[in-house]
Amino acid sequence: MGLGGASDGALGLAAMRRLPILAVLVLLGGCSSLPPILGVVSGAVAGGATANPAVAFAVGVGVDVASDYGLKYYGRSRQQAEQDAIAEVAGGLDVGGKASWQIRHYIPLGDEHGELQVVRLIPNPLSDCREIAFSVEDGAKRAWYLADLCQQNKVWKWATAEPAVARWGFLQ
Repeated sequence: MGLGGASDGALGLAAMRRLPILAVLVLLGGCSSLPPILGVVSGAVAGGATANPAVAFAVGVGVDVASDYGLKYYGRSRQQAEQDAIAEVAGGLDVGGKASWQIRHYIPLGDEHGELQVVRLIPNPLSDCREIAFSVEDGAKRAWYLADLCQQNKVWKWATAEPAVARWGFLQ
């Protein structure tokens, strides 16, 4: 273990002091850059532990793919929760009806809110469908979008193909 303990043996004390700086840079880099960074770091650790470049490459690619999948899955689940909240409010309105909507996520980042209005009914022999206009408010900014909803087993669901607008960000 040495005089400095296990934490600064192989890399040196200076490298261990830079670790919090690396963590902050990863957090500031945004969600889309996190999987490749995790892949590189885990590959480097695996390569250092095994001294085998093939293992390092396999671990790095595996962690990159798995973390990318997990991040996108989480984003899609949040997107679906937002769509379900909008559809639930719009399902109880008649044509021309207006209401407010909001979503409160388990992790309270990106809780959205806005207004919506049922624009028209969409004739469809298979299910009741309607077109809505909804807004998403971000401080003083408000953006409007159009979407289609259809009734599925007495529950209103999003019927517009997604991601169709830039507001879904990295999910495209």
